[in-house]
Amino acid sequence: MKYSIFNLVKNSLSYHQNWEKAWNSPDLKSEYDVVIVGGGGHGLGTAYYLAKEFGVKNIAVLEKGWIGGGNTGRNTTIIRSNYLWDESAALYNHAVNLWEGLSSELNFNVMFSQRGLYHLAHSIHDMQEISRRGYSNYLNGIDTEILNKDQVAKQIPHLNVNGRYPVHGALLQRRAGTARHDAVAWGYARAAESLGVDIIQNCEVKGINVSNGKVVGLETSKGSVKVDKVGLVPAGHSSVLANMAGFNLPINSVPLQALVSEPIKPILDCVIMSNSVHVYVSQSDKGELVVGAGSDSYNSYSQRGSFDMIEHMMAPLVELFPIFSRLKMLRSWGGIVDVTPDRSPIIGKTPVKDLFINCGWGTGGFKATPGSAHVFAETVFRGEPTDISGPFSLERHFSGALVDEAAAAAVAH
Repeated sequence: MKYSIFNLVKNSLSYHQNWEKAWNSPDLKSEYDVVIVGGGGHGLGTAYYLAKEFGVKNIAVLEKGWIGGGNTGRNTTIIRSNYLWDESAALYNHAVNLWEGLSSELNFNVMFSQRGLYHLAHSIHDMQEISRRGYSNYLNGIDTEILNKDQVAKQIPHLNVNGRYPVHGALLQRRAGTARHDAVAWGYARAAESLGVDIIQNCEVKGINVSNGKVVGLETSKGSVKVDKVGLVPAGHSSVLANMAGFNLPINSVPLQALVSEPIKPILDCVIMSNSVHVYVSQSDKGELVVGAGSDSYNSYSQRGSFDMIEHMMAPLVELFPIFSRLKMLRSWGGIVDVTPDRSPIIGKTPVKDLFINCGWGTGGFKATPGSAHVFAETVFRGEPTDISGPFSLERHFSGALVDEAAAAAVAH
């Protein structure tokens, strides 16, 4: 069904009780041309682009839980592309370009709001870092502006620029912003299903069958399935699935938590990030403050965080915005971030033929969703990396051609 004002009026007559299901829950077939493991935004997007742009007909997306129940629904919804290195700039800016037309593309409102993002500087060193990144962004055609203290104070009047951590300036990307995380998963799921993709929920992969160095099938909680190609997009559990296939990944998985406040009237019309003070915050459409910071220091697959990290987020938030000190925090949640040594993702081939992987995004996964899915779909279809995905191969960890984004990846790294 195509969503439109006419369908909205029509279904209002039945009190919206007769809408079609956004997607079905088919049984797992015995054989597929391509199976995507992971029903988050990246996985669903990959299946969508495989079907739409490359004409692959027999595709399944396997999700061990429910659609949007993993990292896609457990993040702080920030979208930006102001990364340092050329390779990262190309990847994330490709994503921003796709974000700008994604609601129309999917006929589903992903609530992409280009409200602008300020990366604050609190020292001379910070100013040097954001200046270097800003000039690099300019050379790569990415919109960024380097602001001084007075400009920041004027544009963000409630920010405490003269506090314990005085603000020296900021790097502003006006095209950056936020989107509704679960809407992204729902939009891709609905669009993929309309193109014939089977979306199988509550279907956990238990084993990966390899013969003569090639992937030939999967063992799942719903039975065995033969496959020609497999794309692994399991976020924090990437290492677990890689081990099933007989190889290791240079990845650590750690919890990353965020929280939201009680709703208040509109007060913050942009995204604020601070590496030195260690917090980032935006305001949702419902009025809640969405707050995040660093990842926990221990490896874990738990989708919850530690109490000390909540205090670690609240202290710098109040330093930057004293007016938020009386707000109550409503709830917190955790996601599992898979972090590589250079803080950049792994996209491409694995040691097993026709088994591809998309992982290692750390905290950058949500913002890259459409770009990542688009280049990964082409990589799976052609069997070779694209110009954009090529630098992010697994092989770079052995060749030494790392893409070190530890600074530009911001507070969580």
